[in-house]
Order: sequence, then structure tokens, then C-alpha cells
Amino acid sequence: MKIAILMGSKSDYPTVQKAEDILKEFDVEAEVRVISAHRTPNVAADFAEKAEARGIEVIIAAAGKAAHLAGVLAAATPLPVIGLPMKSSTMDGLDSLLSVVQMPKGVPVATVAIDGAENAALLAVQILSVKYPPLRDAFKAYKAKMERDIIAVDEEFQQNRE
Repeated sequence: MKIAILMGSKSDYPTVQKAEDILKEFDVEAEVRVISAHRTPNVAADFAEKAEARGIEVIIAAAGKAAHLAGVLAAATPLPVIGLPMKSSTMDGLDSLLSVVQMPKGVPVATVAIDGAENAALLAVQILSVKYPPLRDAFKAYKAKMERDIIAVDEEFQQNRE
């Protein structure tokens, strides 16, 4: 199981690292790279074209502003691509979100929230879990733990209100 996480700029790494941490929780290997759709378009296309042969099964693409990385990758690979729009100084990331989510017919990109690295990783895990049943079990356990944690928070909240 291998996921690629590409970011358009090294400055995106503090957010991207949250996705990498989630993947580590699930024992999913992550290849993390800085590749720009605009400054290194040939590198981006080459990476996407060769990703499947290198064992990558899902790609997460984090980019801000024009945020074309996910689309460039999706155009050059049959693999699922998850777009992670990054909050930028312009429009608080709304520009990034719109750039990632508005894909033309035939070039799908799943898109998560602005700076939604954790959900990008979790969606990648869910996609892989279709092929890897133990990963599906781990994801179910992750969700069950979330439920237990919130129930515990609610119980503590209710006790403190009394």
C-alpha cells in the first residue's frame, strides 16, 4: 500500500504533514514530494504517468492559489487523485478550493476542505480499503474510537454542568 502526497510548495508541508501522520497511523507508506504544476510541469506529468508502475495507488495533491497540481496529475494518470486545497494569502484559500474542485468532464479529482489534510489521508485510506480488507477493519476501528472519544467528552461535559 503506497500513497503519494505531492505539494506545490515546501511551505505546504506543515499542513501536509498531518496527512502523512494519519497514513502512518494506518501503516500506509507515503511518498512525499514537492512538485509544482506550473514551475515543473514536465516533472509533474512524468510523476503521474509513472506512479502506477511504481506501486502508488492513490495520489494526494496539495496546492494553493491557482492550485492546478491535482488536475495536472489527474490528467496524466488513471489513479484516484485527491485534491487538497491549501489556504493561501489570497482569498483565504477559496481560490485554491475553486481551482481544485472545478475539473472538466473526464478528469475527476476528489476534493477535501481547505487545509483538510487529515480528511485527504482518511479518504485515501478508505479508497485503499476496498482492495485491502485489513485496512477496512482498521478504518472501522478508527471510526469506533472517534465515537467513543466523543461520548466520553459528552459525559464529562454533562458531569461538569451538574
